[in-house]
Amino acid sequence: MLQWALIFLVVAVIAGAMGFGGIAIISVELARILFFVFLVLFVVSLIAGLLRGRPTV
Repeated sequence: MLQWALIFLVVAVIAGAMGFGGIAIISVELARILFFVFLVLFVVSLIAGLLRGRPTV
């Protein structure tokens, strides 16, 4: 899913360079939303991994 955020970011940059304001705004918002969703998921998985600790062998 992080790939989708990068795709929307590239589309936003290209659309902005070409002057398509509406497409650029929508693409930037989608990329921003996906970025924050994956940032939250990363933090949650990081905390879960720290709380789980190291497995005992």
